[in-house]
Amino acid sequence: MHNITPSQIDAFARDGAVCLPGLFADWVDVIKDGIAANMENPGPYAAENLHAGEAGRFFDDYCNWQRIPAFADIMASSPAPEAAASLMQSHTAQFFHDHVLVKEPGTSKPTPWHQDAPYYFVEGKQTVSFWIPVDPVKDASLRVIAGSHKWDKMVLPVRWLAEDNFYANDDDFLPVPDPDVEPDKFPTLEWAMQPGDAVAFDFRAVHGARGNMARTRRRALSLRYVGDDARYVTRQGPTSPPFPGHDMQDGARLRSDWFPVVWPNKE
Repeated sequence: MHNITPSQIDAFARDGAVCLPGLFADWVDVIKDGIAANMENPGPYAAENLHAGEAGRFFDDYCNWQRIPAFADIMASSPAPEAAASLMQSHTAQFFHDHVLVKEPGTSKPTPWHQDAPYYFVEGKQTVSFWIPVDPVKDASLRVIAGSHKWDKMVLPVRWLAEDNFYANDDDFLPVPDPDVEPDKFPTLEWAMQPGDAVAFDFRAVHGARGNMARTRRRALSLRYVGDDARYVTRQGPTSPPFPGHDMQDGARLRSDWFPVVWPNKE
């Protein structure tokens, strides 16, 4: 049992992110197996996020838990569901999707600064993602702008490779911030991490990651959950992930046959 402490809950509410050492320590091998299976057999949303001639490899893929047993096991039976409910201060935790991100050694390209929320068709304040590395991470760790989950407007979503706007109308969004240019305006949180540690962050928290110039891989799995107040919302265009054929209407709870309620555990 990995209990989330009151101080961790407070930090998550205040900063939009908190590091949880060792939360998935017993699941590292399972996650490694799942990532390997995913990379050997990519899904329909798999992407290579480098242009021709750029060094390294930056692979990502999502929504594979229904075909990769390791991910199905982790999302429902690991400490994640209970931890998600505790951090969100929610009676329930409903699984949204899995996301694999791998940067091979010598990959200089950073993960762009972004919020997850505007890409998703979910609206609500009870949301959490767990970013779980299975390799020691120092300089390629997740970076989060402290308190950005409380900003009045969301940050403009962009496509990672094409670097163009995700939606046609950008008037409703803030420009993408650059904490490296304005560190005093955008204070960041970043942690050196060991395999099985996790960063929990709100869907609205602005985050990114440096390139991986280490001699080792940087493999990470993200697990995403929503709580009691999460509702479907229509965005300007297709979302990412798109979940075609979901048939949900504005204001509806996410359908539990697609997005299973994993806390409370019914077993």
